[in-house]
Amino acid sequence: MDENVEMPNNHMIWAILSAIFCFLPLGIVSIYYAWKVDGLYNDGKYEEAQEAADKAKNYAIFSAGVAVVLIAVQILVFVLAGTGFIGALMFG
Repeated sequence: MDENVEMPNNHMIWAILSAIFCFLPLGIVSIYYAWKVDGLYNDGKYEEAQEAADKAKNYAIFSAGVAVVLIAVQILVFVLAGTGFIGALMFG
């Protein structure tokens, strides 16, 4: 029965892309879990391999989400600084 278990997708491409283009710390965690998937599967630890694959995917998604939020905050600060709103708050 164990021989019929399909190897889970390790999501390594998404992990690497999230580390390069999104939020590096979470991208590195995603790469770590993606790297573990193949070894766990080859050791016969199929459930742990699936869990590692799921974590790799989730951390890549979280990395992208953090990047979107940070970009939105940067745009907001840039827009508010351009209108003089931030200066008015800081200096009255």
